[in-house]
Amino acid sequence: MADRFSATGRRKKAIAQVVLVPGSGSFTVNGKTLDEYFGLETLRYICRQPIELTGADKKFDVTVKVMGGGFTGQAGAIRHGVARALVVADEAYKADLKSAGFLTRDPRMKERKKYGLKKARRAPQFSKR
Repeated sequence: MADRFSATGRRKKAIAQVVLVPGSGSFTVNGKTLDEYFGLETLRYICRQPIELTGADKKFDVTVKVMGGGFTGQAGAIRHGVARALVVADEAYKADLKSAGFLTRDPRMKERKKYGLKKARRAPQFSKR
């Protein structure tokens, strides 16, 4: 068994580099604990989903370097990266993670702004006079 497993996860503009090391189950994001980095419980839950699904929460220490995007995009990128790293660590996890949808990269991106509009679809305010 190798001593470290790494993978990259992405969502929107966020990119997460994830490293799994056999250990006690600590979760570090950009040098802070998961609870310090993410204020919302839902975001912490999203990050932990793949590890809890596979039952590997006490087997690996997770270290993440995440950049770009907002907090929700970063949480989704971390989930994607952790799921990919778990598959690298043990191929037996792949079926469960795939059926839960954690290995699929979320294709939704911000739509580009079009000329004549204020945002992607928001038109300027209309006035009759």
